[in-house]
Amino acid sequence: MSAASIAAEVEGVGGQPVSAQTIRRTLHQIGLNGCCPRRKPLPKMMHKKARKEFAEDKQTWIKDMDYWNSGSDDVKSVWRQPGEEYKDKCVLPTVKHGGGSVMVWGCTSAASTGELQFIEGTMNANMYCDILTQSMIPSLLRLGRRAVFQHDNNPKHTSKTTALLKKLMVKVMDWPSMSPDLNPIEHLWGILKQMVVERKVSNIHQLRDVAMEAWKRTPVATCEALVNSMLKRIKAVLENDGGHTKY
Repeated sequence: MSAASIAAEVEGVGGQPVSAQTIRRTLHQIGLNGCCPRRKPLPKMMHKKARKEFAEDKQTWIKDMDYWNSGSDDVKSVWRQPGEEYKDKCVLPTVKHGGGSVMVWGCTSAASTGELQFIEGTMNANMYCDILTQSMIPSLLRLGRRAVFQHDNNPKHTSKTTALLKKLMVKVMDWPSMSPDLNPIEHLWGILKQMVVERKVSNIHQLRDVAMEAWKRTPVATCEALVNSMLKRIKAVLENDGGHTKY
């Protein structure tokens, strides 16, 4: 509620006029400050439970980093105390939706970025299987060691691909839904987008060239740092009982 709305409600109950500024001052005195809510995916209880179980399961071995190395534009505000920015009551839920006709698929590890592939049209299970065969496997081979493959729980990632990955003898990590904050590659996409924006491309051909160049120039130190952040991500999920984190 805005300060003006709270003032009107208080006046309606007590019968005495109260200014919005008085409401703001009182809220500040008890440690509440008006802030813009963080935008985060909208998780259901089952998602929180799965995220918490994932974090509890992985915290026993995550310290061994060798494992990881192998809507609306309206301005809104919430009243919150320090440290509450990722609590459910203080975030603005977002829901995944389709959009756009051009996508890019890529993979990364602590050692380096892998293949990057541009996709025309809508991704389906057959196309994804082709990508795994043509791009993901070469990336794993380039690493020169066994690795654990992680992808989200999108239906096209969990249907035909299961049989294919077994055939290719690729070990797949279990993964909780609605968990982009746990996935280090999300930050890498953000870095890539920023590099593209800075180049101010004007057409799709420039976009492809700039994105590919930026992807290949991603420092190994950046990849390693993102993968090594998994320990902090896991801890953050546990500390917030499976809920949102800052990542």
